[in-house]
Amino acid sequence: MFVVVENKRIAVSNPDKLLFTEPPVTKKALVEYYVKIASHMVPHVRNRMCSLRRFPDGINTDGFFQKNISDYFPEWLESVSVPKEGGVVRHLVCNDSRSLAYIGSQACVELHVSLSRRDAVNQPDRIVFDLDPPRTDASSPDSLDQWSTGALAAKKAARKVRALLESMSLRCFLMTTGSAGYHVVVPLHPEYTFDETRAFARRCAEQLAVANPRELTTETRIVDREDRVFIDYLRNAFGQTTIAPYSPRARRGAPVATPITWRELSRTPPNRFNIGNIFRRLAQREDPWAHIAGHAQYLPDQVPGEMPRRSLRQR
Repeated sequence: MFVVVENKRIAVSNPDKLLFTEPPVTKKALVEYYVKIASHMVPHVRNRMCSLRRFPDGINTDGFFQKNISDYFPEWLESVSVPKEGGVVRHLVCNDSRSLAYIGSQACVELHVSLSRRDAVNQPDRIVFDLDPPRTDASSPDSLDQWSTGALAAKKAARKVRALLESMSLRCFLMTTGSAGYHVVVPLHPEYTFDETRAFARRCAEQLAVANPRELTTETRIVDREDRVFIDYLRNAFGQTTIAPYSPRARRGAPVATPITWRELSRTPPNRFNIGNIFRRLAQREDPWAHIAGHAQYLPDQVPGEMPRRSLRQR
């Protein structure tokens, strides 16, 4: 089977291969989803280094992450080479619908993107707080609903992160991950290093954990988190990626990571939107992240409650 997208003929092998079984989603349907979602998704992934999470035999089998472009990928795909120890990684860049269609043809169920852009790979323009609820039966990604223990805990944590950031006059944006939690995202002017943004995110996370020891934690070991929400600030590092807005997730129900407003948080569990219902939502309202790039900010020198520090930047 072939599809033609933006004058490019893309082969889709085994188009009827089931990638999801509940609901049934074939590889052909995944390609069609990427083409249809492109006008909403591309603005959020444009010029960002991509990592692909591929499931050639469906999500009920082991998939794999791919950062380096394969030799057989077509030449018309955009890419950027990023130095690493002992060499370089040639990352895919998805700047159009044909690129998204191609990764769909490669059974890329999840698209993950960098926190910096290709023209400034060492200078992030985002900080991400990934809020991961406790791993109880009630908060497993496949069973979350609006009133589950995990969803309620993650919602409460998101509000606490927002309150801290807004106390520093930082505007933040919210996204369901399509998995178990939420992402709180701070858009930045790309004038910091990853070491600086990660240090700031860590200070925020630790302050929140100290202030809310029964509810929040920065413990990286799951066994040490107990029944607390993990504030994951570790993604704010060079080479790390986060799930892209409107990317499907390899979960039962074919959920989709979706930007939402803060007013929607109370009624929106992390897996609320999926391949089947996301377009109805997008037809009814503007993307809450449509203008996120226009809200780039500078980081404050202090996090409330900590000892005075040297300035991050002399501006």
